[in-house]
Amino acid sequence: MKISFENPDKVNGLLTLTVETADFQERVNKTLKDYRKKANVPGFRPGMVPMGMIKKQFGEAVKAEEINKLIGEEIYKYVNDNKIKMLGEPMASENQVPVDLSKDAPYEFKFDIAVAPEFKVELSDKDTVDFYTIKVDDDLVNRQIDMFASRAGHYDKVEEYQANDMLKGDIRELDENGNTKEGGITVEGAVLMPEYIKVEDQKKLFDGAKLGDIITFNPKKAYPESDVEISSLLKVKKEEVAELTSDFSFQITEISRFVKSEINQELFDSVYGKDEVKDEKAFREKIAEGLSAQLVNDSDYKFLVDVRKYLENKVGELTFPDALLKKIMLNNNKDKGEKFVEDNYAQSIKELTWHLIREQLVEANGIKIDDNDIKETAKEAARAQFAQYGMTNIPEEYIDNYANDMLKKREYVDSLVDRSIDRKLTAVLKNVVKLEQKEATLDEFNEMMKGE
Repeated sequence: MKISFENPDKVNGLLTLTVETADFQERVNKTLKDYRKKANVPGFRPGMVPMGMIKKQFGEAVKAEEINKLIGEEIYKYVNDNKIKMLGEPMASENQVPVDLSKDAPYEFKFDIAVAPEFKVELSDKDTVDFYTIKVDDDLVNRQIDMFASRAGHYDKVEEYQANDMLKGDIRELDENGNTKEGGITVEGAVLMPEYIKVEDQKKLFDGAKLGDIITFNPKKAYPESDVEISSLLKVKKEEVAELTSDFSFQITEISRFVKSEINQELFDSVYGKDEVKDEKAFREKIAEGLSAQLVNDSDYKFLVDVRKYLENKVGELTFPDALLKKIMLNNNKDKGEKFVEDNYAQSIKELTWHLIREQLVEANGIKIDDNDIKETAKEAARAQFAQYGMTNIPEEYIDNYANDMLKKREYVDSLVDRSIDRKLTAVLKNVVKLEQKEATLDEFNEMMKGE
């Protein structure tokens, strides 16, 4: 097979393949022999169908299929062997002349190849990048303690309603005279939190309410923009809510008030295990230590974000084969159309630029990952997930099992691979560039990260 590659402007490549009979005939013959072995034709024993009959019935289709497979293999082999940085997949060239496979070879196939722009990116100790350490101050520790105390809290039964209390009671639909409507909606044991009522005058109806009181309110007025909440409260279909304009009575049968846990040994044990922490001072120190460890990951993430910005500015605007890339993007999003491509192309190029920069950094620093790296990243993700819910004392066995479950799901694996590369890349680059050490509170840090 003869293959030629033209790349005059460095980013738009044209790959031409000339296929001769000798390139595909053996493959076609082998496939036809396999067809013959399996063919079930009346009047012939299995494997004894005349080859002429097999060729007549399947020959053209097999020839087309084998040539198509051969072309695919040869394109990717040529691209790899010649170290062409191809973007996306090859596209049949607009200059392609229709090929009639019913005629004898040779056949010529042309493919447009999008090629990555050439550039060089390097980092050294002459490059300075900000590195933010998040301060674990008293305010942050107090917030964490408040979260732990809330998670370990409980509900007390009380006699009189206050803001944020939870009410339980019986709801009945009323008629125009304020009486219980015959055949109207009735819900026993309905749960209501007046604090979440959207309209102030409806919310105030519950102020100071006591056990046994009957409150008259209007759900449609209380939740004017949330048919879902009304549907859930009244146990009716969402479609029926539009017709509900009646007032309802709510007879309070129970008032529950959430009470946070006290800062005591029971709370210490629930967070860190029995007798691991003995007093509030040690509790605060343990929390600060845990927060510092968790926030390192946030600092590292921002560092890589800042490295990306720094290098994107350093590299500048690259030249891409825009028309061809848009064609590839449209081919991959046929159901979304050209407007989707136009609206998202600029962001796609931004992500592609970083991908190419990152590839160079990974190669230049000899970064490789294995199964153990991916497993550790999955475990890190598991710990972070549990930490969001204030669960910091999870046995390693559970972390390991959670990580294994993540690794079984295809949708997680690609992101875990990327994250594993980022973790190693971050660790390496922190020792390559000069770090401009800075400090920020968590609120300041979160403000900086908005929109990142």
